[in-house]
Amino acid sequence: MNTTELWLDRSAALLAKTIGELCFEQLLTPEPVAGGAEDDAGFVGYQLSLGAAGYTFSARRTSFEGWTVLPGSVRRSASGILGDDVTEPTEDVQQFLVDACDAMRVEPATVAGLLAEVTATLTADVAMAATARPAAELAELGHAALDGHLTGHPWLFANKGRIGFSAQDQARYAPEARTPLRLPWLAVHRGLAEFRGTPELSEHVVRQRELGEETVARFAETLRLAGADPDNFVWLPVHPWQLDHVVRTLWAPELATGRIVQLGESQDHYLPTQAIRTLSNVDSPDRHQVKLPLRILNTSVYRGIPPHCTLAAPMTSQWLRGIFAADQLLGEWGTILLGEVASVTVRHPQLSRAGAVPYQWLETLGCIWREPLTPRLRDGEHAWALAALLHLDPAGDALVSEYVRRAGGDAAAWAAALLRALLRPLLHLLYTYGITVNPHGENVLVVCGPDGLPSRVVLKDLVDDVNVSVDRVPQRGVEPDSHDRVLPRKQWPVLRQYVVDALLVGVFRPLAGLLAQRHDLPEERFWGMVRGEIESYRTRHSSVADRMDAGDLLGPTFARYPLNGYRLTMGYGDLAQRPPVPSSGRLPNPLHAVPQVAPADGW
Repeated sequence: MNTTELWLDRSAALLAKTIGELCFEQLLTPEPVAGGAEDDAGFVGYQLSLGAAGYTFSARRTSFEGWTVLPGSVRRSASGILGDDVTEPTEDVQQFLVDACDAMRVEPATVAGLLAEVTATLTADVAMAATARPAAELAELGHAALDGHLTGHPWLFANKGRIGFSAQDQARYAPEARTPLRLPWLAVHRGLAEFRGTPELSEHVVRQRELGEETVARFAETLRLAGADPDNFVWLPVHPWQLDHVVRTLWAPELATGRIVQLGESQDHYLPTQAIRTLSNVDSPDRHQVKLPLRILNTSVYRGIPPHCTLAAPMTSQWLRGIFAADQLLGEWGTILLGEVASVTVRHPQLSRAGAVPYQWLETLGCIWREPLTPRLRDGEHAWALAALLHLDPAGDALVSEYVRRAGGDAAAWAAALLRALLRPLLHLLYTYGITVNPHGENVLVVCGPDGLPSRVVLKDLVDDVNVSVDRVPQRGVEPDSHDRVLPRKQWPVLRQYVVDALLVGVFRPLAGLLAQRHDLPEERFWGMVRGEIESYRTRHSSVADRMDAGDLLGPTFARYPLNGYRLTMGYGDLAQRPPVPSSGRLPNPLHAVPQVAPADGW
């Protein structure tokens, strides 16, 4: 395709996704086209009336009352210049959003911000499509390289907004740029900065491990030439974009007075993950991942790192390590926890005491080091982000189909292996310990054995997303933040919602459709397999039945959380805190009435 064709193709795809997700969140209510019949693929004609404009499209209904809109099927009707109605095909997602936002009475300032995010997303989608590779090639890539090919959040339609990045920044720092970069390092005086680590990690150990002897010596000499004692400073990397756009401006007084010293770049190259602010070391994969603040707005929030997260990361990881090490089942399942094992917290000396300052200004400097995955993999194992299961290549081939093919071609057996590896540790953490992570497509990696079948999973991004039950659970011991609260305490129905939204709705909803369409695995059977794992866990762990009742995953409905509608309601104004997404109505639960399919391994 040429550039114009790529743009129209990607815009048609994004338009279809946008319509589908706004309808899923019940922000728009389509009606069936009169006399419309279902085609062989299960698509039916629908229409939307948006005041001055009307839209028709073909869609297939999915689990959770979702919508899969057929790209290229959308037509727009509006009055022509002669007053007559004109109906024509459309790929214009921007025009649709203006029409839809007018009908939904969205504030004009919010519409402008939304169009900026959607246009940036579409631009990134086009860039990705121009360099996209076939699913068969992607299946060969390791998790760090594969992240640059994945298309982003499956639910949020403006999933690559990155407000704050220029076009050059997108081409340099976005995951889809697939461009390795080196990290600048700073030395921050101890009056401003605090290092924390798990018991085996001191500052000197982290410096040596992450930089190597030669670079440590070079940086130390830089400090001595500046008249400073290297050990009077805490050393940390900074994202090059953040250094240029935030540190050298907001922190200019500290740079001028020598309380912050620029040390230069380290030698290793890094690739951004789908999380964009987290980077993987590609020159030395045994070294840590590093999570760095970026003052850009992306997928609902600014991507800084709150000081309470940097302070709590090592102690939270150490606490979870203890639980994992002592738990026999987690050991048998081989579940991997990638701990956030060291951190640096830097509070702004003035803004941190200035009252209800918008959070984007308070999270501009700091870092978290996360354990690398590569040393934890066994011979013959291969890992990829859970988000890979939803990826389609330019020919429309699904990456999940390639994974199934390489495991022997039996989609039911492959899905059963995935659910064993994934659901059992998540259910165990939730109901035995009252702990939940946020198991969306970026936070979970799937590890396949030499036979290609999923065998275990990797859990990461802990301190941002770990929640615990309000109810005291003796099995989890003393929480690491028993005095200064960092981990959110939630009631059981809210706690289970992380599994519902991140996994069941965010990943399994589209995955069930892909497996049904590409592999003739009926959606009812897939959900029956999910239910079978939950029922099996209840049978084997009757002592936590009260917790399973309180945080029930099999009831008739769940709370509906409109992730896209949140932005339409909240707008783009500065806020002192990250606001929670308010619930809106109920979602029907596909697990409620489906017959369970017992786990294939008899567990």
